[in-house]
Amino acid sequence: MSAESGVPTFRGKEGLWGKFRAEELATMNAFMSNPKLVWEWYNWRRELMGSVQPNSGHHALVDLNEYFDHFVVITQNVDNLHFVAGSPDVLELHGNIQRNKCSKCESPCGSDIEIDPDNIPCCKKCGGQIRPDVVWFGEMLPQRTIERAFAEAEQAELFFSIGTSAIVHPAASLPLVAKRSGATLVEINPEETELSRLADFRFDRPSGEFLPELVGLLRNSNAP
Repeated sequence: MSAESGVPTFRGKEGLWGKFRAEELATMNAFMSNPKLVWEWYNWRRELMGSVQPNSGHHALVDLNEYFDHFVVITQNVDNLHFVAGSPDVLELHGNIQRNKCSKCESPCGSDIEIDPDNIPCCKKCGGQIRPDVVWFGEMLPQRTIERAFAEAEQAELFFSIGTSAIVHPAASLPLVAKRSGATLVEINPEETELSRLADFRFDRPSGEFLPELVGLLRNSNAP
């Protein structure tokens, strides 16, 4: 969904950062060895994200809340766009690039803190340096978040898989868990994935086009 908002992948040849691979900067080892460099990269990413806005697909997911007693968004994206759009219940499996946490005790730190790479602030609880609150390569997903995501998948009656390759685990297992538990599985993706043959319904269209149309159909069907 983020690609339709113009969110960059950060794997291209953007000037200085074209010399680095994300896998070389988004790790705890990189942060421990050169926290200044890592924070310079994340500050650059945050600046780029400042010009990005939720697209019609994000807003359509907010609208879908009206038609369900219980509606949860589970995302691997770290761009904060679901929150900006107004989704009330979002599980961020990989964290949020706009938030900070302690690199030692993992206590949340204010997202309003301006990070100076030459003078990185430290945690008031344990003194550890502040880092971005995202899941780096080699790290586990936040336990409570992933546990709730699987619990929601097991209880789902309807599960949308939207714009994901369905190959990054453990998130890729969520639609399979939902399907085995009896949910109707709907895939919305212009490209076929490993999930396509298992989906009860598949729509090979961008989410920013399809989801608003779905909301429109629901509104018309509920009109007096």
